[in-house]
Amino acid sequence: MSSFSDLELSFIAIVLSIIAVYLHVPIKEIKIPAWLRQLGKNGGSSTTSGLGLSKDFVELMKESGKKVVIFYGSQTGTAEEYATRIAKEIKARYGLSSLVCNPEDYEFNVLDQLPSTSLAIFILATYGEGEPTDNATSLLDFLSTSLPPLANLKYLIFGLGNSTYQHFCATSRLADSSFQAAGATRIGPLGEGDDDGSLEEDYLSWKDTIWSSLENQLGWVEGGSSTASIPDFQVKELPISKVHPSVYQGELSKQALTNKRGIYDSKNPFIAPVLEAKELFQGGDRNCVSMKFDIRGSGMKYTTGDHVGIWPLNPDNEVERFLHVLGLASKRDTVIDIVSLDPALAKVPTPSPTTFESVLRYYLDISQLASRQAIHSFARFAPSERAREVLERLGTDRDAYHVEVAEKGLRLAEVLMLAAGDDLTAAPGMVTSTSWDVPFSHILSCVPRLQPRFYSISSSSRMYPDEIHVTVVVAKSRPSEAGNMIFGLGSNLLLNLKQAITGDGLAKVENNSTNEEKDSKGPIYTLTGPQNKYHKNQIYHLPIHTRPSKFRLPKSVKIPLILIGPGTGVSPYLAFLQDRLHLARRAKSTKGPNALRDWAPITLFYGCRRSDQDFLYRDEWREIEREMEGVFRMYVAFSREEDGKKVYVQDLVREQQGVVVESLVAKKGYLYICGDAKHMAREVEATLEDIIGKSLGGGPAEGGREMRVLKERKRVLLDVWS
Repeated sequence: MSSFSDLELSFIAIVLSIIAVYLHVPIKEIKIPAWLRQLGKNGGSSTTSGLGLSKDFVELMKESGKKVVIFYGSQTGTAEEYATRIAKEIKARYGLSSLVCNPEDYEFNVLDQLPSTSLAIFILATYGEGEPTDNATSLLDFLSTSLPPLANLKYLIFGLGNSTYQHFCATSRLADSSFQAAGATRIGPLGEGDDDGSLEEDYLSWKDTIWSSLENQLGWVEGGSSTASIPDFQVKELPISKVHPSVYQGELSKQALTNKRGIYDSKNPFIAPVLEAKELFQGGDRNCVSMKFDIRGSGMKYTTGDHVGIWPLNPDNEVERFLHVLGLASKRDTVIDIVSLDPALAKVPTPSPTTFESVLRYYLDISQLASRQAIHSFARFAPSERAREVLERLGTDRDAYHVEVAEKGLRLAEVLMLAAGDDLTAAPGMVTSTSWDVPFSHILSCVPRLQPRFYSISSSSRMYPDEIHVTVVVAKSRPSEAGNMIFGLGSNLLLNLKQAITGDGLAKVENNSTNEEKDSKGPIYTLTGPQNKYHKNQIYHLPIHTRPSKFRLPKSVKIPLILIGPGTGVSPYLAFLQDRLHLARRAKSTKGPNALRDWAPITLFYGCRRSDQDFLYRDEWREIEREMEGVFRMYVAFSREEDGKKVYVQDLVREQQGVVVESLVAKKGYLYICGDAKHMAREVEATLEDIIGKSLGGGPAEGGREMRVLKERKRVLLDVWS
C-alpha cells in the first residue's frame, strides 16, 4: 500500500467534507475506510484527525482482514520494537499480517467482541514502582475496572521489567491476572524479560516457545506464506538534491524541517540553545558534565523533579563504518523516499524523503550492541559462504553470541565485518572493507529507531523557569578485558559538546587503558546537526523535550524531607533545594528574618568517591545551608578516600536513624531515593526496613510492611535506574 502526502490527505479531507455538506450528513457519520483510519494513526497528516478516526480496533481488524492485534506499552521504544518484530515473524511464518497498535489510540471496551479465531498480543513494559508506561495507562485503567466476560479472548503477554525493582513486570502480571479472571485464555507461557540480565535473550527464549501453541490452539500452519520475502518498506532513490526544502537531513519533525513553531514534545523536540557547559569532576579518570539549556520563548514548561529527553545522534566513526559496509559511502547524499508496504504492521521509522547518511546518523540506533536476531537475519545477504556460516552460528548459538559479540561489545556493522574477515581495528574508509549487498529496506526493518536519552532535571522550575539543567556522568566501560570500550551515546555527545564549547581538550580515559585507547579521542560527533541547525549564531543547540515525573515535592514546607542519593542521583535534589530556597527567599522578604522558624527539616544523604574529585555541587550546598538557616542538613559518605575507609549512604542513614525515624514516621515526612537500583537502592531500602522495623518494636519484616504502605501513600518515592 502506498503512503499519502499531507497534500493528498488534505485533499481527501476536503472531498469528504464536501460530500458531507452535499448530503446533509455529519462528517463523523461518513464511513471512513479502515486503511485510511489506520494511516492516520501510523503517522499520517494531522488533517485526518478530523475524519472521525475509529478507536475500535476490532472493527479495524475486520475491515482489513487481520486476525492478530499487538499492543505495546513502551517508554523507551524497546517494547514497541519487540511488538513490531513479533508481528513480522508471524507474517513470515504464517502469512498473517498483524495490526500493531499504540494502546493510547484505542478503546478496550470492545475487547469482548474480538472473535475467538483472533489473537491479541500484549508487549508491556513496567517502569518505576510497578507503573505502566505513559502510553499504556488507559489500558491499565480499563483492566482495573470490572471487566466483561472475555471467554472469546485468546492472548499472549510478554512483560519487560527489571528485577532490581520490587514490582518486577507488575504491568504485564496485572494484565495477565485480569484477563484470566475474566475467563480469557492465554495460549502460551507468560513471558518476562529482565533488563538486569539479558532482556533480548529472555524475549528470544519466550518467542521460541509460542509457535507450537499458535499452531495447536489456533490451527496456524507454518510455511504456507507467500509473503515471507516481501519487504516491509519500499525504498526509492529520488533525482533531487538533498538541499531540496522537502528533504529531511536529520530533522525530527516537519516543524523543524520548515523552521516553524509548534507545540514542543516528544514528536517535535525543541532545538534548545546551550547556555553553559562545564566539567564538574576535579581530577580522576571520569567525566561529569553540567549543561544548561535555554527554553525561553519555546512555550515549554516543566515541574521540579521532571525528566528531560535529549535526542542523540550516532558518532562519525559508526556512521562511516555502516556506510562503507553497505557500499553506500559514495551515495551518502542520495535522496530516498521510504514507504511502508503495510502501515498497520510497520511504521516508517524515519521522516521521508531523506538521505542514506541522515538515516544512519540521526534516525537509527546503529551504535547499540548487535542483537542475535538481527545478526541471523543478515545471513541470507552474506557475500560468501563463510560469512553466511558465521552469521548463522552467531544468530543461533547463544553461547557463541555471548563470547564473540556481547563480551566484545560489537555493533551490527562490526559483526558483518567480522563475518567477512575484515580488519575491525582499521578506521572506516582507510582500508577496503567487504561490501554487503543488503536492501536498505532490511536495515530499516532490523535496526531500531534512535530514542531520546532521559535525565533528571537538576534545576528548579521556580528558580529557573526559562532554563533546564542536567548533570550527567559520562558512560564508558568495557564488557570484558578483550572487549571494545563502550561509550554511552547520549553522555558522550554531551561531553563532545562541552569540549567544543569550552575547548578544554579530549575525554579522559582509564589509567589502565591500552596505549591505543589513551591516544583515542573516544567517539566524535558532528555537532553542527542537520543543515547547521545545532550550531546557529556561534551557539550550540540540541533537541530536547520534557517528560513528567512522579518524583515530586509536597506542597507544604512544614513536611520533613529525607533525600538519599549518591553520585548523579543527587541531581533532582539540587532542583528540590533550589525550589525550597526560592520559597525561603520570598518568605523572608515578606515575613522577615524569622520566616523559616516553623519550616520542617530537610536532610540530604549524599555519597561520592572522594572529597577532592567528585563531590558534586559542594559550593552550592554550602550556600543553601547558609541561606536556609538550619532547615537543611547534609551528610556526605566517601567510599574511596585515601585513608581506605569506605562509607556509603546506607551507613550514614543507619548512623542518623533517629533523624530518619523522627522525620519519616513520627512527623509523617517524605523520603526520596535516587540513583543506582541494583545495589544502592536495595541496600538503602534494607537499612530503612531494619531501622523502621525496630522503631515499631519489630524487625525488618515489620519495617518492610511499613515501607510498602508509605510507597502506596506516595510518601516514599524512588527515581532509580540500573
